[in-house]
Amino acid sequence: MKFTVSQSALERAIGVVSKGIGAQATLPILAGVLIHAEAGSIEFQTTNMNISIRHSIPANVEEEGSTVVSGKTLTNVVKNLPDSAVTFEDGAGSMSITCESAHFRLNTLDAADFPEFPTLSLDQTVELPSALLSSMVDKVYKVTSKDTSRPILAGVLLTVEDNTIRLVATDSYRLAVCDTNTETSSVEARFEAIVPGGTFHDVLTLPSMTETLSIGLAASQIVFSFGSTTYVSRRIEGNFPNFRQLLPATCNSTVRLDASRFAQALKRVSVIATSNPSVRFDVDADAGLLKLSASTPDQGESNELLDVEVDGQSMSIALNFHYVLDCVTASAQDKEVSLELLSAMQPAVFKSYANINYLYLLMPVRM
Repeated sequence: MKFTVSQSALERAIGVVSKGIGAQATLPILAGVLIHAEAGSIEFQTTNMNISIRHSIPANVEEEGSTVVSGKTLTNVVKNLPDSAVTFEDGAGSMSITCESAHFRLNTLDAADFPEFPTLSLDQTVELPSALLSSMVDKVYKVTSKDTSRPILAGVLLTVEDNTIRLVATDSYRLAVCDTNTETSSVEARFEAIVPGGTFHDVLTLPSMTETLSIGLAASQIVFSFGSTTYVSRRIEGNFPNFRQLLPATCNSTVRLDASRFAQALKRVSVIATSNPSVRFDVDADAGLLKLSASTPDQGESNELLDVEVDGQSMSIALNFHYVLDCVTASAQDKEVSLELLSAMQPAVFKSYANINYLYLLMPVRM
């Protein structure tokens, strides 16, 4: 095998497939990158047995062939090469890499031992705008659970129906829902899947992402296809919680907040809340004020007043500021956020309405 490719294209390609490299693989082959050269193109593959990634780029191929090299070593070599032509040539148990005056010889493994890329028959597919979907995933994926005993909560529920995209995530302490209307290519009445939250985010941040993304479902896997990239992940099986049952039917107080001013005030007040992440929200309906306050025995206390619009009655509630900041960050593009409260011991609900509608439910903490 012998081929030449530009360093910039090569570095970008390695960046695409690197998410599939088995970081703590017990089998050395899973820590490698399969390189397959054929007429006019180079294909790279990685897998950690949970996800499999395939990506190809144009190249000047003089001799076809396949080999496997260490993913970590290849990454470190490529990112330190000058932006010039890079020549690969496979030998007996090794591969030489030459770029201008730099020369490397890397040990290789037999390509025949590398796991085959999944061949799947897709039951459903949908094509979605990737930039819009990325913005939506950013709003919800941090809410997924890290508790391995409840894998269903580690996923994001994706539904596409009647040109409406909806994403839902919950870790049982909070719930995030966002939806929007857009043209989709779905021919089925309803497309639904539970996608691992980290996987969803990783796919949409790959440097090879195109304007649209095709998502397909097989029996136990989900397939993302865009440009010359295919990303296959295990699907999360099971029934996602009925999020609508968690939403309060009414509220006793609605507070309309300037999103930017609220975010800045919350960050200032929470500086004190190091050992105790609780921030108290005191709503004064008559004065049109929201008081944010925090205190810890070893640090002191802080508070700040915000002018707000209040519909309903005065009320107090305490919330975990880390979780509120996640909501604020997700609403960074919105001018106004509303806070709906029922009581001190009932969930608080943040809402914003824009191109992407967003709802964030958060369980209170004791005051």
